[in-house]
Amino acid sequence: MNYEQAHEAFLERHLIARSGERQGRLKRGHGHAEQLFLHNVWWPLRGDFADLHPEYEVLDWRGRSYFADFAYLPGPLKLLFEIKGYAAHVRDMDRQKYSNELNRETFLYGMGYQVLSFAYDDVEQRPDLCITLLRLALSRHQTIKAPDGRVQLMEKEVMRFVVGQAGSIRPKDVADFFALNPRRVRMLLSGLCEKGWLVPVKRGDGMRNVQYELGREVLHYWD
Repeated sequence: MNYEQAHEAFLERHLIARSGERQGRLKRGHGHAEQLFLHNVWWPLRGDFADLHPEYEVLDWRGRSYFADFAYLPGPLKLLFEIKGYAAHVRDMDRQKYSNELNRETFLYGMGYQVLSFAYDDVEQRPDLCITLLRLALSRHQTIKAPDGRVQLMEKEVMRFVVGQAGSIRPKDVADFFALNPRRVRMLLSGLCEKGWLVPVKRGDGMRNVQYELGREVLHYWD
């Protein structure tokens, strides 16, 4: 399933599950900026929309409804994503609106949510930066799980190390951290690539300038 098909199914699923103002808010609020975030940032990083909720309703400290652009709710983790344009969130904001926004984010933090904000300009023009920052944020909360016997202990430890490095490592990083020889590191990384847990990414012009990043298969084992 490609992005367009997955996005259509994602939106339809949430529209069917809602009614009244919640449904109306989704129809009105899921606009260009939100779709751009999904297309440029979320989909390239995650490859699916599991546990993601568009136009997610929460109450602020006054008991008023507030709709976050997205909520990511995999189990106990509660993250809210906002895509903020300069005009609405900076240029046209008065002191009271500014205070309300800060109070809301602090209140939501106290209620167990964490708000991650992305500038619209970055989502549009610098999506790689947003992907890196989002990967870093998610890696603080997520751990790798694997069924018993699926991977060896060393492979598990390498994957934990990769997550701790924001999902991107060099063979030298692994060798230095675990005090392993280069041949052993190559074997480990090759095995993890075969499983789809890591993918090699070419950097620079040299033949050996290779980094490894988290593959999509590993996402099925994250909390």
